[in-house]
Amino acid sequence: MTRVLGSAFASGILWRLLVVAMLLLLHFAAVRGTEDIWARGMMMAHLGLFFIWQPFMQAGQRLRVSEVILISLITVAILVFLNWWMLGLWVALLAAIVGGKVFLFRSRGLKTFHLTMFLYLVALLLVWVVPNGFSTPLPEELRTVAQYGLPAILVLMLALPVKSDTSEPQIVDFFYASFIFLLLLALVLGSFAFMTIAKMPYPFALTYSLLAIAAVLIFLSIAWNPGAGFAGLSMIFSRYLLTIGLPFEQWLHFLAELSRAESRPEHFLKQACAGLGGLPWVTGGTWHTSSDAGEFGTSSKHSVEFTGRELTIRLYSRHRPSPSLVWHFHLLGQLLGQFYVAKQREQKLKEQTYVQALHEAGARLTHDVKNLLQSLNVLCSAVERDPDGNPEGLHVLIRKHLPMVTQRLRHTIEKLQRPQVETGRFVRADAWWEGVQKAYQIRGVDFQLGELAEGILLPKDLFDGAADNLVQNALEKRKLDPDVRVRVTFDISEAVVLTVCDSGRPVAKEIVAGLLRGPVPSETGYGIGLYQLGRQADLLGFGFRLAANEHGNVCFELRGDLGRGTSRQPAAPAVAQG
Repeated sequence: MTRVLGSAFASGILWRLLVVAMLLLLHFAAVRGTEDIWARGMMMAHLGLFFIWQPFMQAGQRLRVSEVILISLITVAILVFLNWWMLGLWVALLAAIVGGKVFLFRSRGLKTFHLTMFLYLVALLLVWVVPNGFSTPLPEELRTVAQYGLPAILVLMLALPVKSDTSEPQIVDFFYASFIFLLLLALVLGSFAFMTIAKMPYPFALTYSLLAIAAVLIFLSIAWNPGAGFAGLSMIFSRYLLTIGLPFEQWLHFLAELSRAESRPEHFLKQACAGLGGLPWVTGGTWHTSSDAGEFGTSSKHSVEFTGRELTIRLYSRHRPSPSLVWHFHLLGQLLGQFYVAKQREQKLKEQTYVQALHEAGARLTHDVKNLLQSLNVLCSAVERDPDGNPEGLHVLIRKHLPMVTQRLRHTIEKLQRPQVETGRFVRADAWWEGVQKAYQIRGVDFQLGELAEGILLPKDLFDGAADNLVQNALEKRKLDPDVRVRVTFDISEAVVLTVCDSGRPVAKEIVAGLLRGPVPSETGYGIGLYQLGRQADLLGFGFRLAANEHGNVCFELRGDLGRGTSRQPAAPAVAQG
């Protein structure tokens, strides 16, 4: 038997019978009249079925003492003080509860069932309960319809295809329920006003009230979202919800200004949390992160807590916060948490940028030191090859190259102390070309000079680094293949062009795609020098590229347009004309 009842309830049969029986008892009580003793008994039975059907508490939930006392008071009030106005308020309240559930159902069958139930309750209220409350004599036809026609709606409810009530959550929308209840009250009181002031019969007074309320609702629907580019009441209502208890725009402005003024995440969080203490409904609060914690103001027995990914905040208020205020505070907590996480990321980015700058400066200076070591190795090899043969020639060679190595080493130490890229040191083009020839003439490098305009100033660091890196990379190929020839071409005519070519193997295709864009693996290194050279060239307005990549002809080219100005002007072009 229990299994049969359980399956019947799951299919919705017992649930529909419960609802229809509840409404049928209400109907019989209303038809018999509030003065009838049997009507009061039926209302008691109706109230019991309502407590079984009610959507507010879950089945099996224990009632508190206050709830039991409230139910007892309602029962005593029905037994002793039941009248038409009390019955009207109860029917209107029941209709509001049903109407507040209709908008939450996704099932078409359940929505239709509750709409039919809502129709019956509104009809019972307006056709039978309110006229009797006004002591208005009803026509015999209307009495017949109210007594025997309205139960036909209950029969229709039994015939509707509703699977189960347990498939949908038992929730009542408080806003919709309150709105429907107020509309029904306005309809009843409007009818009473027309009957009293205009001396209208009840049907005409009810009709005028319906038309007036319909006109007001149409006006509100148009004002809610008028369209045509105008913001309606919906925008005002949304702004009110966002700013309840707090000027939302001022809070965003405060966070933005604080974020702009304070770069350290810990100090930003402390000042932002202290700013929350200035809200009118906040007495104090506490906050804590994975590495720090703090408090402000004073505590109270009412509090709201927000827990985010990196931040947890608890605010104390003078009064118990409403649900909308709790939601509003969670929104503010999310904003503060996002700002705090952004500050942490900003700090990490600064640290990574600083480490990257040190790494790039170290990589650039490593190549400078390596090139200096290569020059010293050349001098040492010259001494080892001819220890006693030509002392004068060896002395001339050392006097020519050793001061240049010393000068470059001093400049490398200066760059180590100041790792930023120096763009203000210029050198005359003819003097630079002469120095490059002296540095590599004993290494078997061919030098070709095109046109050389007078008075052209070049950025010394860029061209020194380009010559050192490109020539040293080409000479590294000679260690693998002694027949590799290295050629350096320099031309200043329409543009400044430095080209370094070798007759070795071309750069592999899989390396060309990432060359000059980042470190790439190669036989002699990782291409860091070329990457640094490319970045420095872009910073100074030059173009650096792999001009040719064929077997026997691999060329790198550094090109810059001629500019006019002096090397002392910060905004001057990279190539200055003296």
